[in-house]
Amino acid sequence: MTKSNAPDTTPPDDGRTMFELLNEVGIIAQLSRALLESRLEDGLTIHHFGALNHLVRLGDGRTPIDMARAFQVPKTSMSHTLAGLEKRGLIHLVPNPADGRGKLVILTDAGRDVRERAIHTIGPDIARLVPEFEPGEAQSILPVLRKLRTLLDNARDR
Repeated sequence: MTKSNAPDTTPPDDGRTMFELLNEVGIIAQLSRALLESRLEDGLTIHHFGALNHLVRLGDGRTPIDMARAFQVPKTSMSHTLAGLEKRGLIHLVPNPADGRGKLVILTDAGRDVRERAIHTIGPDIARLVPEFEPGEAQSILPVLRKLRTLLDNARDR
């Protein structure tokens, strides 16, 4: 019998494997957040970096409520994070022309620079991980992690 015709002998998964996967991802997230935060400039938190990174990745002009939804935090928490960034001159909050009461978040050049410095500062830590992986190993994991992220992201809207 060829492999393609062989019966599937994989035992049914009762969800334990997916739980273990999510547990590992959670631990990795916590460890990577702690590492990054230890390399941030004084006074900046992982929440500040996350907001800056979000604006660089997706562009300026996000509303605070849209950012709160993206990060799944209360609007008050996002407002606090944004206030800290604005106080440091890393963002500007400008009136939203589509909603006179609302604001838009605009990243400053200083905000872009802080994000880039953070990425540069953590670079040596990341570089130490590279030799621990076989060539292509990290790249082969990415599609599975992206699928998991997409599934979880879509599930939160239900």
